[in-house]
Amino acid sequence: MTTTQHTIEQKLQAVFSPIHLEVIDESHMHNVPEGAESHFKVVLVSEAFVGQKLIARHRQVNQALKEELNEIHALALHTMTPEDWFNRGGTVTDSPPCLGGSKQT
Repeated sequence: MTTTQHTIEQKLQAVFSPIHLEVIDESHMHNVPEGAESHFKVVLVSEAFVGQKLIARHRQVNQALKEELNEIHALALHTMTPEDWFNRGGTVTDSPPCLGGSKQT
């Protein structure tokens, strides 16, 4: 069985030929049924982003994943050029804790 996470990884690999790609299923951090693939964080480093503004990068990713975006609830994007990635020390910020649904206090 192919997972949504695997499908996202395959599509992003094919479209962007990234030098670094992480697709992290963060669904467990949210108030969703066990096994739900609803919340993802994508770290995508590609030469394809050189010279592009952040909004253009995100639009490209959204276009590549248009079918999957109909099925998932949230997609956190960290799109960088190799230079951006190097300047950040190869790291991105952690996702904030979920404040929605029944997890609010």
